[in-house]
Amino acid sequence: MPHFEPLDPRERLAFELEDPHVHLHAATACVLDAGPLAREGGGVDIERIRAFVESRLYRVPLCRKRVARAPLGGAPVWVDDETFNLQYHVRHTHLPVPGDERLLKRLCGRLASQRLDAERPLWELWVVEGLEGERCALVAKAHTAVARGLFGLGLLEALLSSAPDKDFAPGPAWLPRPRPGARELLEASLRQRLALPLALVRGAFAASREPERLRSAVARALAALREPPAPESPFNQPLGPHRRVDWLALDAAAFERSAARFGVGSDVLLIALLAGALGRFLERRGLPPAFQRELLLRAALPDADDAFGDEAAPLAFRVAELPIAERDPAARVRAAERACEAAPRLGWDLLVRAAEWAPPRLAGLARRRVAARFANLAITPFAGPAAPLHLLGAQVLEMVPLLPLPPGQALRVAVLPHAGALRIGFTADWDLVPDLHDLVLACAESFLELDAAAPAA
Repeated sequence: MPHFEPLDPRERLAFELEDPHVHLHAATACVLDAGPLAREGGGVDIERIRAFVESRLYRVPLCRKRVARAPLGGAPVWVDDETFNLQYHVRHTHLPVPGDERLLKRLCGRLASQRLDAERPLWELWVVEGLEGERCALVAKAHTAVARGLFGLGLLEALLSSAPDKDFAPGPAWLPRPRPGARELLEASLRQRLALPLALVRGAFAASREPERLRSAVARALAALREPPAPESPFNQPLGPHRRVDWLALDAAAFERSAARFGVGSDVLLIALLAGALGRFLERRGLPPAFQRELLLRAALPDADDAFGDEAAPLAFRVAELPIAERDPAARVRAAERACEAAPRLGWDLLVRAAEWAPPRLAGLARRRVAARFANLAITPFAGPAAPLHLLGAQVLEMVPLLPLPPGQALRVAVLPHAGALRIGFTADWDLVPDLHDLVLACAESFLELDAAAPAA
């Protein structure tokens, strides 16, 4: 029988925000020990890796689904990809000699610039050979509409394990279900719209049993409607289609030690670190501290506490001002602490649900206009894995998160602790931030400055 599943509001939002210059796919770059993955005669055994991926796809059903759209602007749905081809999604490439980190970053930038094919399942897995030191890389890329957790799509969670096992069993056989016809999709879209009043009643009834969460969600939505737009900045211009990526590894123990000595949380020290780096970066661009005091950069940080709704990633966040003009590192930490305490807590959950009542094109336009309205850039910290991870016995040595740029934001930062290092991944517009590596170097300098200025234990 024909089968399809409707997209939820969060998934539809991700599609509505995308355009030819806004690519909403996230990526995770992993560097591995290539020895256990090698084949006789040299090189990575790509066919073994593909067989292993195929054996794990049953754990992530969205890996074999694609998006189909109903006629006349109807709601999109998930359908099984009847022409699913694993070789298209698990790809194999080799870095030029010498395969250093700089070349890997350039490759990740090219991958971040290429849109995913909307006619296929929205993920790719790139196996990269040729890294120095007998290493290889795995770059997982997935659209945020299907992303679940840090690794996107849940695929890396299914592939990586704490045990260094090299053997695996084949997965269960998969048979795609037929795709519905245009008439069935149109009827389903109409039924979905007609069912909105009933869904609203159900949601109100469910919310009445959690009054505190409902009040919090309403307060967040009202705060979002009242919040003034972010000030203009060099990072808030129309985006182009190309991306630059870069990353930096800091000593995680030293970072936590500095935060403890200042008596602040890691999020406050992260704000102070990035504020100091952005101040140095803008000064090198010709904007001295006296003028930086007039440029009030605001950063959005996730804040899922008390969010309303059961989506995997509640649309709740805080907006904190970055003290970029403060040159004294200790004073910058205190300014960052005050900014985090005063940061308004905003939420999109109810706004996204309310937009379901509007015609699809009008709702998409409204969402695009407010998508990046509140902040100049986004900073997203992740919790790292608790134990070392392996792929077919090959240990993951490094792991870097690389997140997409929302409309109108030319810079985004993601942070992940892993293997004793705090890895900061940067994604930027190719033309608006051509000097991204200068910002990475400024982050390293800002960290050393904060670590040196931390009070004695």
